[in-house]
Amino acid sequence: PAHPDMLAVPDPNAVIQLPWNKEIAWVPGNCVMEGEDVAQAPRNVLRRLIKEAADEGLHVKTGIEAEFFLLTPDGEEISDPFDNAEKPCYDQQAMMRRLDVIREISDYMLELGWGAYQNDHEDANGQWEMNWDFDDALATADKHSFFKFMAKSVAEKHGFRATFMPKPVEGLTGNGCHAHISVWDAPGADSRNNVFAAEKGTGDIAELGLSEQGGHFLGGIMKHASALAAITNPTVNSYKRINAPRTMSGATWAPNTVTWSGNNRT
Repeated sequence: PAHPDMLAVPDPNAVIQLPWNKEIAWVPGNCVMEGEDVAQAPRNVLRRLIKEAADEGLHVKTGIEAEFFLLTPDGEEISDPFDNAEKPCYDQQAMMRRLDVIREISDYMLELGWGAYQNDHEDANGQWEMNWDFDDALATADKHSFFKFMAKSVAEKHGFRATFMPKPVEGLTGNGCHAHISVWDAPGADSRNNVFAAEKGTGDIAELGLSEQGGHFLGGIMKHASALAAITNPTVNSYKRINAPRTMSGATWAPNTVTWSGNNRT
């Protein structure tokens, strides 16, 4: 009661027309109070960091892998009672039984020009992953927020419930959201060179084709990993996934150490 209203000022460059209802647009907004950007608002934070990077000639691009469960409307069980294999990852039969949902979401992403390119039944029963092309960091963040809204809307239309909770079902692999991060010499289609990439050489980093700058980036991620958890793992449910016992499929796919390598899925 002691503060003025906080306003969400729409970003006209990020409007998304609902593919399933053309009369409605989804528009992300920037939080403003008393004429000033709210410093703590996540989209404002990202916009500020994008500008700081641009001032150094760096432009961050990201791609994410969105994972979710399709549950019954009450959220108590997975939606497909026949999706009960001990190791269900990439199960064709389960994919076909939920094809209407996955196909509709995919068609919408294609219509929106996102470059949808891969869907799969993930490691847990009732779990799915859907992927689209990487983009500038703010564009990917907006798309990710919209994707969750879209997936939940389509699931409800088909009589199901979509959830992106980190650990919605005890004993099953949780939902992850892998982030692919690269830094380029220009934004959008103007980018030509990935500054993290280099000719393969000798040494732990060079043999992977990583530039010295890319190595410093990895070092920064590792140095600040514990603090980053406040952002990447913001709920109690997040830690039910990180420290979970081995799941029915045999793996949690959740990290519990701060480490790196060329290809380390643990």
